[in-house]
Amino acid sequence: MDFHQGRQYFYQEINQPDDQIDLGVAALYIAQEEYPRLDPAEYLSALDMMAAEVVERLPAERYPLRVIQSLNQYLYDDLGFSGNSSNYYDPRNSFLNDVIDRRMGIPITLSLLYLEIAKRLDFSMVGIGMPGHFLIRPDFEDVGIFVDAFNRGEILFEQDCEARLAQIYGRPVKLQSGFVESVTPRQFLARMLTNLKLIYINSQDLPKALAAVERILMLFPDAPLELRDRGLFYYQLGDWGQAREDLESYLAMIPNAQDVTTIRRLLEQLRMRGG
Repeated sequence: MDFHQGRQYFYQEINQPDDQIDLGVAALYIAQEEYPRLDPAEYLSALDMMAAEVVERLPAERYPLRVIQSLNQYLYDDLGFSGNSSNYYDPRNSFLNDVIDRRMGIPITLSLLYLEIAKRLDFSMVGIGMPGHFLIRPDFEDVGIFVDAFNRGEILFEQDCEARLAQIYGRPVKLQSGFVESVTPRQFLARMLTNLKLIYINSQDLPKALAAVERILMLFPDAPLELRDRGLFYYQLGDWGQAREDLESYLAMIPNAQDVTTIRRLLEQLRMRGG
């Protein structure tokens, strides 16, 4: 594969069983494609140092709420990490090195920072892909609490999550089990890359949007909508042969797709152009 070094390392990291993927390492390889001189070891060491400082603050008995309170005080009060509400769609919010350097990010990257430090404390936590707002929670049975890393580690209960969903959807929403299921490392990374993809689409940076989709497809090779989007990016960038291949694959996977007429029209144009 003729990929940039960061892409090669990313592929190697995710090309193993889910439970062996190191989220922090994989996230830094995502960033390395944006910052070729980035040294992941430097930022992994920074995470180690943060965790070591939290250890000194932990109470003798590590009850979940006490550990979370210690993490919150250190990250938000002492180090000043915060959610970047004023410039939410700055791509730097999606790169772990920038989040560490600038001490700000979006829900998923601040959650990743939190998870990485908790992991180093042997305090197991998992990501929760709640619609509209990423959360984390301790990975203990029936613990019943969630942490909002974007909002200074606010502790939430199920009724709080329902209130958040009601704000997002503008109507009362019953919390379904699927809303608070833990995400796998691959799902976590795909969500990070999807954020980048949307940011680059909105800024009309198609090469970088394409790069994000290519890595999502490394994680989920048979994702039909990502195949379609990659085909559309290829089309817009003038790579008609690749565009045709992806769009045909998309229709083969979803022959009754809602956009089938549009895609068939594009394919006809590609055939006329010799693509």
